[in-house]
Amino acid sequence: MNKETEIKLRVSRATLAALRDHPLLKKRNKSGWEQRELFNQYFDTPARDLAAAKVALRVRRDGEQFIQTLKTRGQSVAGLSERNEWDWNLAKAKLDLKKLDDSCWPAALAELDKKQLAPIFTTDFIREKAEIAWGRGKAKVVIEAALDLGKVIAGEGEEEICELELELRQGDPDALLELAAELAADLALMPCDISKAERGYRLFDANSYSLNLPAPAVSAETSLDDSVVALAWHLLGSSQRLAEQYRFNGHWRLLVEWLEQLVGLRALLGSLGQAAPRASSHALRELLDALLLEWRPRLLAGQLDEQVRKNAPMQFAAELEATRWGLFSLTTSRWLLARSWTLERNNRGNRQGAAPLGNWLPTLITDEGAALQLRRYQQQPEDLAEQLPRIERLLVWLHLAREVLEVPEVDRLYGELNKLVELANQAIDPEVLAARKAQLLTIGSLKAWRQLVK
Repeated sequence: MNKETEIKLRVSRATLAALRDHPLLKKRNKSGWEQRELFNQYFDTPARDLAAAKVALRVRRDGEQFIQTLKTRGQSVAGLSERNEWDWNLAKAKLDLKKLDDSCWPAALAELDKKQLAPIFTTDFIREKAEIAWGRGKAKVVIEAALDLGKVIAGEGEEEICELELELRQGDPDALLELAAELAADLALMPCDISKAERGYRLFDANSYSLNLPAPAVSAETSLDDSVVALAWHLLGSSQRLAEQYRFNGHWRLLVEWLEQLVGLRALLGSLGQAAPRASSHALRELLDALLLEWRPRLLAGQLDEQVRKNAPMQFAAELEATRWGLFSLTTSRWLLARSWTLERNNRGNRQGAAPLGNWLPTLITDEGAALQLRRYQQQPEDLAEQLPRIERLLVWLHLAREVLEVPEVDRLYGELNKLVELANQAIDPEVLAARKAQLLTIGSLKAWRQLVK
């Protein structure tokens, strides 16, 4: 068994061609580019039991060689993935069920009749690969760079494969992100948290691509630093999957949810105080603010304007063809992997970062809730929009960590604050002002609010 650590980046054909001669890869290329044609047949049961268990099984023809591979899905966020992989050489292009024994076969599939396994889709592509190596401090880094161009074919459906894969052979995983971020400064690279197998399943069944990532695991005992890692990875990973699916089908709802993840990530960054000094997140916030500055007004306009919704897929495609989205995604990934906010903070910041979430979060909500000044904005509802950043900071924590709060009606509080955000974003008229006043009064009357904002 091997552990595969890689990052997958969607590119255009023009970018794929530019990567071959990019100065950074050219300087570190130790092997030259080697081209191979790869034919891959994936297998599953009619009920797609392997897909449900996050397992991929294929037979690949590489020249005169046949290789059977089993992959189990591990952690995968923002295109950076770690997973277990088993390979077996075969004498011919026929699945060998005897290889799939208890040493590799997932326990969740122990009762599966393997004789049901049958071809379900193919991924055929030309791969150009090279060994990229350099010294990073005192350590050596070796990465296999692969430029893949071809097709996924499932029944009568097909989708182009055009991507860069960077697989770690030696060194720290951060080196993958470092190299990808350096390339993304010049070229449009979209971190893509979807494998070739997932694309095949999506063509086979459009509803098979899951947008839902597991809920972040935080508890009252989890430190603030660990909570930031869990919550931010979740928001970033969700934004990546939503971006990929919106690119694929153009459904407006997915774009709205994509923006919600970015708003949540910005609110999370803004809530951390001295635990995350502003200097540590300056570059990240600049990229994120630029995205929000352009896309937030566009989506607000699209709530009422059908033409805006129709134009959005083309505008989003242009976003992905530029460098901003990929650079933001990779910068965020590096920031999280290195825990960059912890590196130069003061002693008070260190104490806050180490604080249990069960102690830190109620204090944050108390402070933010008091500063929201419900009574003032009941008198001045026309100014409520100026409090949106504060409300969003409350919402991101109530959304992802409200189980930590031992107070009644916390779910309702989250829902009512969401309604307040909707009203704060609406154009002002007498009816909206009256609704804002009523909503502020409702929030102030909730048991959760009264207990948290003492």
